[in-house]
Amino acid sequence: MIKIKILSNTFPLFFLLFNVSLMAQDKEFLIPSINVDIKLDGKGDEAVWEKAKWSADFWMWRPTDTLQANKQTQFKMLRDDQNLYILIKSATDGNTFTTPNLKRDFEWYESDSVTLLFDTFNDATNAFSFSTNPLGLKADGLISGGNQNYRTDRNYAWDTKWTVETTIEEGKFTAEFKIPFSAFFYDNTQTSWRFNIYRRNFEGNETSVWAPTPQNQIIGNLAFMGKMVFEKPLKKARNPISIIPFLSAAKNEDFENVTNGSNFAIGGDAKIPIGNALNLDLTLNPDFSQVEVDDQVVNLTRFAISLPEKRQFFTQNDDLFKDFGANNDVTPFFSRRIGVAEDLDGNTIENKIIAGARLSGKLNSNLRIGFLNILTDADIANEIPSNLNTVFTLRQKVFNRSNVSFFFIDRRTTEEYDFISKEEEKNSVTGIEYNLASADSKWNGRVFFHKSYTEGLNEDDIISGAKLQRNTLRHRVGMEVIHGGEDFRSDLGFFRRTGFLKLSPEYTYRIYPKNPNVTSYEISERSFFVFNPEINYKLTDRWFITTFRKRYLNNTSLDLRIINRYEFLTTGFDPTRSSDGIDLPSNSSYNFTDVELGYRSDQRKKFNFDSKISYGSFYNGTKFAVENELKWRKQPIFNASMIVNFNAIKLPEPYSSKNIWLISPKLDFTFTKTLFWTTFVQYNSQGENLGVNSRLQWRFAPLSDLFIVYNDNYISTDNFSPRYRSFNLKLTYWLNL
Repeated sequence: MIKIKILSNTFPLFFLLFNVSLMAQDKEFLIPSINVDIKLDGKGDEAVWEKAKWSADFWMWRPTDTLQANKQTQFKMLRDDQNLYILIKSATDGNTFTTPNLKRDFEWYESDSVTLLFDTFNDATNAFSFSTNPLGLKADGLISGGNQNYRTDRNYAWDTKWTVETTIEEGKFTAEFKIPFSAFFYDNTQTSWRFNIYRRNFEGNETSVWAPTPQNQIIGNLAFMGKMVFEKPLKKARNPISIIPFLSAAKNEDFENVTNGSNFAIGGDAKIPIGNALNLDLTLNPDFSQVEVDDQVVNLTRFAISLPEKRQFFTQNDDLFKDFGANNDVTPFFSRRIGVAEDLDGNTIENKIIAGARLSGKLNSNLRIGFLNILTDADIANEIPSNLNTVFTLRQKVFNRSNVSFFFIDRRTTEEYDFISKEEEKNSVTGIEYNLASADSKWNGRVFFHKSYTEGLNEDDIISGAKLQRNTLRHRVGMEVIHGGEDFRSDLGFFRRTGFLKLSPEYTYRIYPKNPNVTSYEISERSFFVFNPEINYKLTDRWFITTFRKRYLNNTSLDLRIINRYEFLTTGFDPTRSSDGIDLPSNSSYNFTDVELGYRSDQRKKFNFDSKISYGSFYNGTKFAVENELKWRKQPIFNASMIVNFNAIKLPEPYSSKNIWLISPKLDFTFTKTLFWTTFVQYNSQGENLGVNSRLQWRFAPLSDLFIVYNDNYISTDNFSPRYRSFNLKLTYWLNL
């Protein structure tokens, strides 16, 4: 009887999931061809729209994936020789939409929005993304890696020219898109593209998708897509050549070195299409003064941290260059190593880029290529040589969604300098990887082998690893193994350590209760063990991370996390990084436990917050920490946020005890869709710095901007005396030929 009961409960669920999988693959629609221009007004009432049929039947992704959406969305498409037209009508609960600001590339997951995904090569790995919201804002991006990891597989720094208009009526909003085929790269021999569309309905508190996607997978996962079929074959793409010149002027004052100066620069970028699927990016004397400053962080670990790339030149097809190795341990190419260096005091400074070129895209439907070559200038005063930096990659699709990748990375000085050794003149790294992604996205993994070539370091100069993960509705289980050689180096990469063996098992169990106010419970156990081969594979690091998470229907979540750590310090280390601190001794071991409680409020509210509080032992002392991010908006004109983090570290004498504050208010005005003003203040007591960044942006033409940027830095331990101040003016213009 028990077996019969289990089968009777399991069969309908299996049947439903089987049908959902089939629906995702079988959904398709026809795109009629037209020879008349559609005037976009966000209404879609032109007679020509009658040529296309509506597609509908959206399924929920969250809070459940087993029901159709309460508020349905329908869409249809048309095309002419130059453009793709999309008409979307979305039923709503009312007209109280969440729209935090009026900026391009708005965050779709924090507002009411619809997103279109176009897999133009039908490889289930890469796609183009276009989003809008009820106010007609635009967001576009590139998707890579099958969209299985929202942290690494989405690149919203990419921009292209397209148009959208919207209208809001009682109980619905309508969006009308016009996307030039020149915005895409595609294979014109194919008669169809894989396609999906998903919608964030903040007001009704549901996320729905046209081609159903299991809720344990990332929304927009490219394994789950339908098909858009062209009535007539596409013509060969005529992508324009884009020229993006700039003018910049800057005035700065260095109070510590008692110097000041001014600078005027001219340069620019160019985007040159090669065929239907390759793009050549060129840059000459680039200037990144308009790029938003990095977020300050508090680092209490023994290792360096990596910060995200924000410079536009490095963004197109960036997965071809950065998606190698293991994110938390070794990345052979990290683009922020180019154009950034350290002065004689160890401070991070700009290392001027003279010129660069990037070739990236597809050689055919299954083979992608990436080539990067950048020349940086010498800074003799800071003993920084001129370097030629080169990256070459190939990625061949195999099976359904997997690929085999190869890379070669090289950094070498352009001449001999008396302030660097022979060993520092050049460094090369090469590697091969196999990336697994199953057709249903339940299995993913990676196997890699990297070898470096550095003068004088030729013993164990290899890093290799393997990772395998299975992700189903209720279970996610994975294992990763990495070996890093002591002599492995990558001057253009990021790696926490060398000479190690790391094992990282993980397991997550999900529960979906019948409670209408709770969407899921999640229990996970992550751990890693690090051994040092140089000292007979002694255990140097061990982490056990146990997490209990409860997600509510109203978008709030509650987390409880217990972290137990063991560390053996091979070298001395001061976790407070105090200028007069005393290191914890080398060859010493510590076992400590931390308990953390976190709560995230409803992000739909005008005032919302994300808070964590933790306490526990910390090395041979204790640590109490509070992390808060508070947000308030007067949408869509004004957003205010405040990060307040506090760490109270108490270690026994003579070691350093310290209260560390990170306070960062941010004021963001979006007066119109083309005029923005952001002011960012960051106080970091660990870095003994108070920084101010204020940026006014006027988008006077599509993708063309005038920036006025003010930067100021103060030494917090010296009565906030000024350290460095600059005023920048930059004008860019995007011209398509």
